[in-house]
Amino acid sequence: MARYGMMIDTRKCVGCFACRVACQMKNTLGPKEGFVHFEFLESGTYPDVSSEAIPMQCMHCADAPCEKVCPTGATYINEAGVVLVDANKCIGCKYCMVACPYSVRMIEEISGVVEKCRFCWDDEMGGPNNPSCVATCIADARVFGDLDDPNSDVAVAIAANDAQPIAGDLTEAKIFYVR
Repeated sequence: MARYGMMIDTRKCVGCFACRVACQMKNTLGPKEGFVHFEFLESGTYPDVSSEAIPMQCMHCADAPCEKVCPTGATYINEAGVVLVDANKCIGCKYCMVACPYSVRMIEEISGVVEKCRFCWDDEMGGPNNPSCVATCIADARVFGDLDDPNSDVAVAIAANDAQPIAGDLTEAKIFYVR
C-alpha cells in the first residue's frame, strides 16, 4: 500500500494563495475558512531584505497527536497513512485542535466539525486524486505522491532537495519542506 506525502519548496512559492483558494473551492469552504494558511518570514536589513512564504497545512503525521486524543475515533489514519476525519463521529470537542503542534485544524462553520487537509482523499475513488493545491500551484512548488516508492516524483524531489519536515522530529510528518 502506498504511503502518501508532499514536498513544498518555499524557494519557489510566491505566496499567491492559489493553493488555498483551490482547496477552499474543492472542499466548499467559506472565505474565512481554509485548510492551508501562510506564514511569512522576513529576513535581512534594508536594503538587502527577503521574504519567504511558507504554506502550512496538516502534516499527516504517522504518529498524529490529534488521533491519539480524539475520544470518539473521528480522527483516524487510513491504510495509506492519510489522517482523516469522520464527520459523523466528530463531537466538536476540539481536543484535536489543541493537540496539533502545527495549529492547522479548523472548525467548519456550517457543520461544526473540526476539519483539516485530507490530501483530497476520495474514498469512493479508492484513493487520492492529485490534490487541488498541487494541481493549482503556479510555481510548481508542490509535489505529491507515494513516499515509499523511491521512483515517485515526490521521493525523488525530497532526496534531490534534502527536504525536511518543517519542525524537525517534532512528529513523523509526511509534508517535507525545501527552504
